[in-house]
Parts: sequence; structure tokens; C-alpha cells
Amino acid sequence: MNRKAFRDGIKPGWHYFGRKMHRAVMYMVYGVLAVLGSMGLVYLMIILSHCLVLYSVALAKQKWLCYVAGLCCLATFKVEPFSSWQSGFVTGAFDLQDVLFYGGSCFTIMRCMSFALESSEKKEGIYSIFDLLKYNFYLPFFFFGPVMTFDQFHAQVNTRELTRKDDEMRNIRVHALLHVGAIIAVDIFFHFFYILTLPSDLKFVNRLSDWSLAGLAYSNLVYDWVKAAVMFGVTNTIARLDHLEPPQPPKCITMLYVFAETHFDRGINDWLCKYVYDHLGENHDNIMKELIATIATFAVTTLWLGPCEIVYIWSVFNCFGLNFELWVQKFFQLEPFAKLEAKMSAAMSRRIRAVFGAANFWAIVLYNILALNSLEFALLVTKRLLLTGFPVSTLSIWFITYCGVQLIKEREHMLAIEEEKSDKAKVE
Repeated sequence: MNRKAFRDGIKPGWHYFGRKMHRAVMYMVYGVLAVLGSMGLVYLMIILSHCLVLYSVALAKQKWLCYVAGLCCLATFKVEPFSSWQSGFVTGAFDLQDVLFYGGSCFTIMRCMSFALESSEKKEGIYSIFDLLKYNFYLPFFFFGPVMTFDQFHAQVNTRELTRKDDEMRNIRVHALLHVGAIIAVDIFFHFFYILTLPSDLKFVNRLSDWSLAGLAYSNLVYDWVKAAVMFGVTNTIARLDHLEPPQPPKCITMLYVFAETHFDRGINDWLCKYVYDHLGENHDNIMKELIATIATFAVTTLWLGPCEIVYIWSVFNCFGLNFELWVQKFFQLEPFAKLEAKMSAAMSRRIRAVFGAANFWAIVLYNILALNSLEFALLVTKRLLLTGFPVSTLSIWFITYCGVQLIKEREHMLAIEEEKSDKAKVE
């Protein structure tokens, strides 16, 4: 029998059994074996115990109980002495053990919470624990993320139509090559540039000019963005080969002038927006609801990052920035200002918004170098840019940032027009 006749003789049911219906099972088995081989049996048992606890809680189909149980489980990996107690069960030592332990553990809790919350919304019955294990042990996302919400993963991994778009494989290859180049660039930055170690030497950075200090602060955020883009880009490329549509890599730090778009992990951001921010803030029109939603979101984020003084300060400032942005927006939507803007040209309106966007950009930079460096370095940069550097350095840096925001807003406008045209073409 030739090969074509053999293929034609196979029943469709067996074809789906081998290649499509049970591919999630193969992902799960491979992920469990990889975790077992790299971290050991005790670590695997710790992960499975948390999965079992949150699955049991999901059976009650009570959202508040899912939140309480999930956040308590997350706290056991972020708060002492529970964190050290659990990590103490894992014997042996290698360079990445701590990173893999806390990365896999914390991402597991976020995935289990997503599973529990989606099960609570399921009208009939509940998803099986087998669905949870297939979701949690998908290896590309297990240790480093990003978090893909359960509803998206479940729908995509169980689809029978495994087709690819035109030029999709070509795009995957291009992205893979770009990520290899980015990995080399990150390695060069880490070994031959001193942007990460210079901020710790306050005597040296005090001697830098205002421009050099601003460039150093900005470079720290760029490096952190490139590192995040590489990490999530590699895992996303593998996921796309498995016919998944994972969360996109973070938006470039240079293009961030709005607090609402400031995130280095789009998966966690999507998780927080769906289950906390949008859940409490609803349509985000009410200022009080928005305040409660942002406080709750940053409270969960603080627990996710690990409670400490720097994280508390970072959360408070970013929470204030997000709310202040909304307050300013609501203020200028009042009738006198709305009528005034309606009389302006689109270009003039964009210029005025870019002035506020430039101030926002540096607020985002200053708030986030807190988490990357130290409070002392952040205070030094703030003092030099706003006080001792005023007016020459302050206004000149603000003007250059303003020009950059103008270019970014124009690019976003052009992309929106192109997207609108392509949507119309699809409809026609």
C-alpha cells in the first residue's frame, strides 16, 4: 500500500485524536515532565497542591471566594515566612533555581485564579481539573509567562481548525530572527554598558550633567523594556507555532505617554484589567468607581511584585498618575473647555495634548525608575530635572519630549486611518 492510500484509509476520528483533539494533552504531559526534570518532584507537588486548592474553591462558584483563596495562595510565595518555608522543600541548587521557583509558582497562581473565575461564570457545570492542568502546564508560559487568560487558552487550544494565515510562517521566522538579534543586544548592554550599575554610585551620577542624568534614567527603562520584549517575544513565537494567539509584547517605552498604557507585561495587564480593573470600574466613567478600581488593581499588583517599601511607593505614585490622568480628562470635558476644543483645528488640539503628554512621559519615567534602581536615584533625577535644572534643562528636555510625543501621536493617527480602511475593505 502506498503512502497516499494509507492516508486516505485513516478515519477522520483518528486523525483528530492524534493531531488536533488531544494536542493540549501532549502539551500538558511535556510540560509536567519538563518541570519534574528541571525542578524536582517536591516542587511539582507544591504546584499541584495549589492547583488542587484553587480547583476545590472553584467548585463553589463564588467569585469572592476565588479572589480570597487565590490572593492568599499568591501571598504564600511573596510574604515571609511562608515563602521561605515553601522554597525550603526544594532541594539542590543551580543558578536559575530561585527565578524558576518563584516565576513558575506565581504565574501558576494567576492562571489558577483565572481558571476559578472563568469557572464561576460558566452557566452550567464547571471545567474539569484536567482542563486546569492542561492550561497551567503549557511549558512556554509556565515559568516566565505571559499569562493568557483561561477562556482564551481553552478556546484556542481546543479548536479543530489549525490553519495559518498568509505569510504567517514567514512572519514567525522574521520575529524569531529579530529576537535572536535582541538577545545579542541585551547581552552586549549587560556586559559592556553600565546603565544598570551607574545609578547605584550616587557620587558619580551627581557629577553628570542634567542631560546625561536624564539619558541614564531613560536608558534604564529602555533596557528593561528590551529585556521584557525579548523574554515574552521568544515564548510568544513558540506559542504561535502551536497555533495560539498569546498576549502581545509590551509597548515600547518611547511611545508611552499615557498612564493607562504603561505596562511591561501585557499578559498580567490583561489579567488585571479583566478580573479587577474593568470588573470594579465598569465603564470607567464614574470617578469614585475608577478610584476604587485603580486602588484594588495596584493592591493586587503590589502583592504580585512582592510587598516592600519601593513597591509601595511605586504603586502609590502610579495609582495617583492613572487617576490624575482621568481627573484632568474629565475636567477638560466640561462644557466650556469642550466647546473651546471643538473650535480648534485638529493640529492645535494635538499640540495642546502633546504638552501634557510630554509631562506624563517623564512622570512615567521617574515613577518607574523607582522599581528599577533606588529611591535615592529617583529623587536625584527628579531634583535635577525639576529644581536645579530649571529653567534651561527642564524646558529644553520637555520641548524635545513634546516633539517626540507629537511624532508618536501622528503615527498613531496614521495607523488608525489605515486600520479603518482595512476594516472597510473587509466589510465590502
